[in-house]
Amino acid sequence: MHLPTLSRAPLLFAATLSVAVLAAITLSAQTSPTNDELKQKIESLEKQLADVKAQLQTGQAVPAPPASTASTPTPSQPAAAQNAVAQGPSASGTPAPTVGSLLGPTTLSGFIDTYYNYNSNQPANLKAGNQLFNPYANQFGLNLIELILDKPPDPNASRTGYHVGLGFGQAMNVVNGSDPAGLGFAQYLKEAYFSYLAPAGKGLQIDVGKFVTPNGAEVIESKDNWNYSRSLLFYYAIPYFHYGARAKYIFSDKYSLTGYLVNGWNNIVATNSGKTYGLSFGWNPSKKVGFSENFMIGPQLPASRFTAPAGTLPDPGGSNSSWRQLWDTVVTYSPSSKLSLMVNGDYGRGDRVLTALLMPSPPVSWYGAAGYVKYAFTSKYSLATRYEYFADPDGFQTAVGGHFQEGTFTFERDLASHIISRLEYRHDFSSQPFFLKGANTLEKSQNTVTGGLVFTFTTAEAK
Repeated sequence: MHLPTLSRAPLLFAATLSVAVLAAITLSAQTSPTNDELKQKIESLEKQLADVKAQLQTGQAVPAPPASTASTPTPSQPAAAQNAVAQGPSASGTPAPTVGSLLGPTTLSGFIDTYYNYNSNQPANLKAGNQLFNPYANQFGLNLIELILDKPPDPNASRTGYHVGLGFGQAMNVVNGSDPAGLGFAQYLKEAYFSYLAPAGKGLQIDVGKFVTPNGAEVIESKDNWNYSRSLLFYYAIPYFHYGARAKYIFSDKYSLTGYLVNGWNNIVATNSGKTYGLSFGWNPSKKVGFSENFMIGPQLPASRFTAPAGTLPDPGGSNSSWRQLWDTVVTYSPSSKLSLMVNGDYGRGDRVLTALLMPSPPVSWYGAAGYVKYAFTSKYSLATRYEYFADPDGFQTAVGGHFQEGTFTFERDLASHIISRLEYRHDFSSQPFFLKGANTLEKSQNTVTGGLVFTFTTAEAK
C-alpha cells in the first residue's frame, strides 16, 4: 500500500535529518581524514539517503541504522517521526479490529426509514387511508427502524444459524397489532428463528420461530420494494408473519420447495387449536424469468367467544370448522438490465361470519392483482410504477367492502452509498366513500405525495 503524499513529507524529513546527524557524528569521530576518505564517506551516506528515499516512496518500512552507526534521536525530533523511521508505517503490522471481524460469521445490519406525507384531502385526523405503514399526513413520520443479527448455516463450517430482527416504528405497530403476544416484548420482534441445515442431498434448511410470510410481491422493508408505500394486496390480501416451522429444499438453481407448519396468520400465541399448512414452489426457468406459487390453508378464527380477542368474533361454525385458504402468485421478468416487470395475484376465501340472523354466512372471499414496472436509468436513478385492483365484496378485510384501485409512481435516487431517497405520487380510489376529507366528509378518492429517506448500514462491508 502506498503512503499518502502528505504523510511522506515528515518521514522523509526525519530520515534525511537522521542521515545528516549520522554523517556529522561519523565525520567528527575521524581525526584528520584524507580527502579520499571524506569522499568515500560522503558517497556512502548519499547512497544510504537514496535508499531511504526509495523505500519511503514505495511505502516500505525503513530499517533502523546498524548498531555500530545508530545515532541517538535529537530532542527536537518528534517522537512520531522517530517511530516512523525506526518501525515504518505500522509497528506490529496487525490492522485494528473492526466490528465485522469481532462478530465473526454474524452480520449486523439495519436501517432508519423516515418520510413526509402530504394528503390533498387534508384529513382532520392527519391520517391517509390505505397507507398503514406511512399514514401520518402533512407531517414527518417514522416508518421503521430495524436492527438485524444474521448468521446463516454453512455446510462447510457450522450447520446451525440464526436470524433476529428487531423493529421500532409505525410498521411494527401494524405488523404486530393483532397478535395477543404483541403487547409485550414481541411488539418489537419482527423475526426470530434458528436454522439447521440438514445433510440431505444439497441441504434441507429447517427454520423454527417467527418469520415473515412467503406470500406477496412486497416485504416489510421499504428499501427492498420498488415503491415506497405498500400495495393494497400487502395490507389486505396476505398475512405479515407466521410462528412455527418451515423446511426448504433447493433442488437446483431453477427449482425450490418449502413446506410450512405454523400457528396461523399474524400470531405467536394461537387463538385456536388448529394449525395452518403451507407450500411454496419456486421456479426460475432462466435468469430473466422468476415464478413463485404459495398456498396456505388452516383455521384462523378464535374457537369461542372466550378466546376471541377484543373486536373479533369466534368461528360461527364451531371450533376450527372455518378454514381459510390463500393462493398467491408472483411472476417477474427482466428483459434487460434496466427494465424489470412483475405481476402479483391473490385469492383468499373460507372464513365465515355471523349474519343478521346470527347464522353462519357462506365462506367470504377477497381477491386482487397488481402490476409493476421499474426502469433503472443509471445505478443511482430509477422510476417504478404500480397499478392494482383489490376486491373485498363481503367487507371481511377492509370492513367497508367494495372495490379499491390505486396507481403509484415512485422516483428513486441514491444520494450516497448508504442513503436512499424516494419521491412518490399515489392516487387511491374506491367504489365506496372511504377516504376522510376534512373533518367529517368521506370521499371515494385520495391523492398523496410522499418523500421517503432511508439510511442503511451493514458490517458485511467491513469483513
